Amino acid sequence: MVEILYDNDVNMDVLKDKTIAIIGYGSQGHAQAQNLRDSGLNVIVSELEGTDNFDLAKKHGFEPVSAEVAAQKGDIIQILLPDELQGDIYSKFIEPNISDGKALLFSHGFNIRFKQIVPSKNIDVIMVAPKGPGHLVRSEYVKGGGVPVLVAVENDASGKAMELALAYAKGIGGTKGGALKTTFPEETETDLFGEQVVLCGGVTALVQKAFEVLIEEGYQPEIAYFECMHELKLIVDLFYQGGINYMRYSVSNTAEYGDLTRGSRIITDKTKEEMKKILSEVKDGTFAKEWIDECKSGKENFKRMEDDGRKHPIEDVGRKLRKMMSWIDSKEV
Repeated sequence: MVEILYDNDVNMDVLKDKTIAIIGYGSQGHAQAQNLRDSGLNVIVSELEGTDNFDLAKKHGFEPVSAEVAAQKGDIIQILLPDELQGDIYSKFIEPNISDGKALLFSHGFNIRFKQIVPSKNIDVIMVAPKGPGHLVRSEYVKGGGVPVLVAVENDASGKAMELALAYAKGIGGTKGGALKTTFPEETETDLFGEQVVLCGGVTALVQKAFEVLIEEGYQPEIAYFECMHELKLIVDLFYQGGINYMRYSVSNTAEYGDLTRGSRIITDKTKEEMKKILSEVKDGTFAKEWIDECKSGKENFKRMEDDGRKHPIEDVGRKLRKMMSWIDSKEV
């Protein structure tokens, strides 16, 4: 069984007198930087001047510096930029300014796993990956709690790389939720697989196709939205609270019987085989290459597919209905 480490298992003394440089003040950046500072650690932030994130960092009491300066001054350099930007920023601004004996830190292993970043063997390469978005990492910390984290070591030049990772995890509140040891390949491959097959790709396609079926059969779009999209949160919340069994316990007997007898007709053995194919594309680098090439070519296909998604009828229906629901903090982009 996996070992889970908590506050009492971790000593933060290894970070005493260290400077932690957070490069990127986005979703995870703002949360991790503030949590570390509130934990009594020395934190500097790097962000581009003239951006909203630069202004936010200033508002939060930081004085943002360039990536070059952050790499020079930081003993631990945490890269919290979008995956597709990390490689270029590292090669241009961080690598020339990072010296032996320092530590390079990530919250997702994509660029290390797929060799978009190949650090020197003379620096520690570690990971602390919160299993929740940045706003939750911050809000749970403020409340005295923490979001669970995954920790990993790719290169242990100092002999204290895992100690550094765990101390950093404690600094952002992660050891209140629990720190689980993993590896860069395991975190990266399972994360990408989960996003593509379940959390984003799988759920999105399932919701859209179910909505389309009801519309094509003459049902009202608003009713279809409620059944295929709106109520999904209720079910996911039950999963979150107590797993699949708790969800089945909580819904009606009719709903549970439909689950038990019809679910496997939707997610079939053929679907499972496609899942395995997607996993193999993650593991052998096919997906990573495809995404990297897409970014280098200007994201033309990405933008087209994103635009197509925005135009799906379920988005128009949902936008209208959410405005009627005062209890929802409706978001539109």
